[in-house]
Amino acid sequence: MSSKRIEEIANVAIRFAGDSGDGMQLTGTKFTEATALAGNDLSTFPDYPAEIRAPAGSIAGVSGFQIHFASRDIRTPADAPDVLVAMNPAALKANIADLRPQGLLIINSDAFTDRNLKLAHYDEDPLPRLREQFTLVEIPMTRLNREAVKDLTFSQREADRSRNFFALGLMYWLYGRPLDATVQWIKSNFKGETQEANRRVLLAGYHFGETTELFPVSYVVPSAKIEPGRYRNITGNQALAWGIVAAGVQMGRPVFLGAYPITPASDVLHELTRFRHFGVKTFQAEDEIAAAAAAIGAAYAGQLALCTTSGPGMVLKQEALNLAIMTELPLVIIDVQRAGPSTGMPTKVEQGDLLLAMFGRNSDSPLPVIAASTPGDCFHAVLDAFRIAVKYMTPVVVLSDAYLANSSEPWRIPDADSLPRTPVALRKDPSGFEPYARNPETLARDWVAPGTPGLEHRIGGLEKEDVTGGISYSPANHARMQELRVEKVARVAQDVPPAEPTGPDRGDLLVVGWGSTQGAILSAVEEAQGRGHTVSALHLRWLSPLPANLGDVLGRFRRVLVPELNGGQLAMLLRATYLVDAHSLSKVAGQPFKVREIGARIDALLSGEA
Repeated sequence: MSSKRIEEIANVAIRFAGDSGDGMQLTGTKFTEATALAGNDLSTFPDYPAEIRAPAGSIAGVSGFQIHFASRDIRTPADAPDVLVAMNPAALKANIADLRPQGLLIINSDAFTDRNLKLAHYDEDPLPRLREQFTLVEIPMTRLNREAVKDLTFSQREADRSRNFFALGLMYWLYGRPLDATVQWIKSNFKGETQEANRRVLLAGYHFGETTELFPVSYVVPSAKIEPGRYRNITGNQALAWGIVAAGVQMGRPVFLGAYPITPASDVLHELTRFRHFGVKTFQAEDEIAAAAAAIGAAYAGQLALCTTSGPGMVLKQEALNLAIMTELPLVIIDVQRAGPSTGMPTKVEQGDLLLAMFGRNSDSPLPVIAASTPGDCFHAVLDAFRIAVKYMTPVVVLSDAYLANSSEPWRIPDADSLPRTPVALRKDPSGFEPYARNPETLARDWVAPGTPGLEHRIGGLEKEDVTGGISYSPANHARMQELRVEKVARVAQDVPPAEPTGPDRGDLLVVGWGSTQGAILSAVEEAQGRGHTVSALHLRWLSPLPANLGDVLGRFRRVLVPELNGGQLAMLLRATYLVDAHSLSKVAGQPFKVREIGARIDALLSGEA
């Protein structure tokens, strides 16, 4: 047992960084799982390159994973890591600017060769300078890793594949994480000498921390006090997939996913393929348009139909999405947004598709739009989307993004009995039914099983006459149908909860956001409140239609600030809709907001400097 001093701390943020082939995402994921088992609240931020295999040692190929964990409630992966584990000079170069002053910098000293320094564009060894700015710990990880597996029949290259487990074991010791679950995972996922190598190296890293004099102290972060229940660590994409399965169960309908693989949405497709026993069908189409067309066919046949995509695919699906609007079929489109335009930066975050989701189709063709705000909220966003789609017989767009898709948080598994259970049946009996009648509350027609005698109707993309469904070119009919489609979506506001600010219901500043900016906004507003400012936060879940009382809420504050990971799309909508002087805080760097960025703008607005 170690005799070293153990220090208790409230929270810490750690970033693992290395080549894309160094296993940093796996290292971060296993550390996250161990942290969840330890009972801490946590927030993660995986950040990896889009290239399948960038040149080894290059800055373009650096992959990072940041985890912030604490003994209290936290909402973000932290503005700056307290600890940076850099496996090579490129990882150091790409991440060192983020490490907090006097933070702990752990490097694999074996990787700091002249060749690797040159690949990272260092003209000279940076370590002497960094010793003055940070607590620098140099560890020959490659050599220690090779020593741990020297009696196994591995080549040197094969042996080096285990060194991420050395870094993982070291950090397990340094922050008091349990080893057992990871050891069991290694036994379940690897065989033979590969299993033995990973197990040995994990323990070697752990015992190195315990025995070396480089670390005179280790740390413990006490468990967080959370609401009792059964929890698991979940990413946004996992939550989307589970929400889709739950929708099928709660609504009593089979589920059909039409999808074309696209980063960062592909994991939803991958996850859903595991749930065929829940009546889920997954179809990987040859392109985005075919995926949407197949989903429309499934909706016509009475299945809960959806598509998953990202920005470029969302553009391609718009014609089919407009067909679903015209034919009044329930269809859910999940857009996991990424940085653009065009192919852009596929693995980086952006909120650039809001206006695309709302207005990206030809003609006036509105549809409901909902945005998830946390990884766990993705589950409930999908449930809400299917409920609205079927109730109002309309397509619904769910907006997620790359940050939510890949980051994770502890998620309390809901009791299935607590979820809304709204069984949906297709109408198959024409008796007592007026053909083409609309529900007076929602303006939706019944969902009719195709080919039901007496309930046959025509569908297609051409304008139809409301009563018979026949094709119509009448100017008056077209105007009436356009107004009907707009009114149907407007009535969704009946199901949208009122806007409720977090903080005072009136004051000097209201910070309005949507989607994945919620954590940073709430944290920045709370800090501003602590400085004595009358500031509140308002996070919008439904973006079309907006909450019925939103105009009144906005009018109770002297100023409105809208932070967005785009060029100011929601700010523009608020200005146009409510004639408020909404100040835009725009960020399009492919990275989520830092709390201090929003806090600085709050202070500037309240001091009159902005």
